[in-house]
Amino acid sequence: MLARRPQLLRQLTSSLAGAPAALLPSRRGFSTADAAAAADPASKTQIYLSRSRDPLLNLSVEHHLLQTVPADATVLLLYANAPCVVFGRNQNPWIETSLAHLAERRRLSSSFSSSSSFVSDNNNNNNNNNTPPIQLVRRRSGGGTVFHDEGNVNFSVLCPSAVFDRNRHAEMVVRALRRLGRPTTRVNERHDIVVDTPPPDVGTFKVSGSAYKLTRLRSLHHGTCLLRSPNLASISRLLRSPAEAFIKARGVDSVRSPVRNLDLDVEDFKDAVVAEFESMYGAPVLRGVVEDAPAMEVDAIRRGYEEMSSRDWLYGQTPRFTFCTHPTEDDPRPRPQLPFQERIHLEAKQGVIERFHIENNKGAQKDLSSLVGATMYNINDWSAQLADAGIASQQASQIGEWLNGILGIEFTKA
Repeated sequence: MLARRPQLLRQLTSSLAGAPAALLPSRRGFSTADAAAAADPASKTQIYLSRSRDPLLNLSVEHHLLQTVPADATVLLLYANAPCVVFGRNQNPWIETSLAHLAERRRLSSSFSSSSSFVSDNNNNNNNNNTPPIQLVRRRSGGGTVFHDEGNVNFSVLCPSAVFDRNRHAEMVVRALRRLGRPTTRVNERHDIVVDTPPPDVGTFKVSGSAYKLTRLRSLHHGTCLLRSPNLASISRLLRSPAEAFIKARGVDSVRSPVRNLDLDVEDFKDAVVAEFESMYGAPVLRGVVEDAPAMEVDAIRRGYEEMSSRDWLYGQTPRFTFCTHPTEDDPRPRPQLPFQERIHLEAKQGVIERFHIENNKGAQKDLSSLVGATMYNINDWSAQLADAGIASQQASQIGEWLNGILGIEFTKA
């Protein structure tokens, strides 16, 4: 059965022209008509393969399906994104990624395009540039921070909340990987998929992480699978923030693990996952393809895309956090050495400063009340902000330049 499936799925993902009509949705892409069919009570089992490489589009389609498919439906969506760092709904971007490194990648890219200009064809998406920009995305589900690129396939499964189980569909993916010759893959106690490697390179490596979103009637389990990511060596640097040592946050912390590629073909992986899904739930009532333009014609998807594209969503949804350059009773961790003697204490909620004071080396404290209410992610230069707040020019320049770097101003500024 599996041997026949690659040809079938490549008809869906590579060249729609000439594909059997019974295997395609009523229109090319995930159009308004297809969205209506997905919500039909008779559509109990659905499979979608996305040709889009836009993470905001894929996550918006996923969210729309979660909101609209029948409560008793089971749905599989597979997609691969252009390079991006995707963090959880309740996480802090200043902690979860190196904003300075994202800015560096943006500088090095010869043609940085906005999130709305991602193309869905892999060949067109390669512009002979070895350092493409990396987008930053806040998703709607919880969980930790992950890195996506074209060698890292995402699987999403929607099912009734009454039968939701964190391991059920992770085990489905493990069976698919074993079909493809990776017998040592397994689901660990954290519900991640890992691979145990034999001598001489003995170890356990994470190849897939998951996140979840549960509603009253429907549940979503989505995860990644590292197949042939060309950015594997950069992931550790991307997901380590220099600001982490200074921030105490109320959101969810990521748990870092050693990772490894499985060295599998992306299309073979999709084929194997679809085969396992069908073995569990039978042939789908709907089998569709997601493309950028038709999907954006669906009002709810377009609205979700626009919300996720906004800076207020990306940074302004950040839970309350404290940035402090010195140990405190609430956060006694030792801090890295600073290039100045002053102590900084900043508190913010949803990216808006609620408290800011600076203490000099003699213990005198200056409250910068004029900065209260300022939106951190709209500050373009901390040196100018501190000078305007009454800090002496030399101090403002020295402290501000350091804050610009540690908080990734080059990337976050409008």
